[in-house]
Amino acid sequence: MMCLITGGKDSPDVQDVGKEYGLVRAPGAIRPDGWAYRFPETNTTVLYYWSASLCEIEPLNPGNRSTDFAMHLDRPAAFLRDNLYRFDVVVLNTGHHWNRGKLNANRWHMYVNGQPNEDGKMRDLRIARNFTVHSVAKWLDKQFVKYPKLRVFMRTLSPRHFFNGDWDSGGRCDNTKLLSESHNVSHIRASDPAVESAARGTRVECLDITGISELRDESHISKYILRSKVDSQDCLHWCLPGVPDTWNELLFAQLLFPQPKNLPAKI
Repeated sequence: MMCLITGGKDSPDVQDVGKEYGLVRAPGAIRPDGWAYRFPETNTTVLYYWSASLCEIEPLNPGNRSTDFAMHLDRPAAFLRDNLYRFDVVVLNTGHHWNRGKLNANRWHMYVNGQPNEDGKMRDLRIARNFTVHSVAKWLDKQFVKYPKLRVFMRTLSPRHFFNGDWDSGGRCDNTKLLSESHNVSHIRASDPAVESAARGTRVECLDITGISELRDESHISKYILRSKVDSQDCLHWCLPGVPDTWNELLFAQLLFPQPKNLPAKI
């Protein structure tokens, strides 16, 4: 969406206002934590912030650049907590970074109630993600008292299409035939039970993009990229223009024509 509406960051009709939100590249960082662009003609600002887990991530030793981090499963990301009053519409998602490799690489350690997690069940990262998604939804639901016009969407999981292995074991997704497996979304419930159940009973809305995206296994980047490595296929990210443009259309439809609460958008 950001690429489409900005039309290029050098457009005279678009203002880069990332600094107003603290979105600047830190020393040594490859990129900032997000981007924010304002459209003066409509006084509209669109912001993207990178939070892989939706948790608050806190350095355990702030003075040490190689410090480990507390991953507070029961606290929303600090950026969301500190800036929610500035937003009219919020779209959240988290999913594929909930794997042991990512947690170890980022030096994240799970914390609950300000202490290292001691609940053995949380070692199953599906349960840990479920706990976090519910915690964030409950916190957001309490904020509607202060921000009654706020709209919050939790987007369901973007599906992967690995066949004959996973991303690190020779999995492939090099099909190029459209709708080779099916033409139908066969279920009426959301395809991400954690998000659906977290939104239920709250004013947080479920943006279900999983079912329709599962049909498009031919739309991933796969091996069709200039810098592709031998025997490596990207079966997670999507070609653009492509499937994510349909997610935008579903979001716009739910903004303009709200669904009955706690039911996924009809397709």
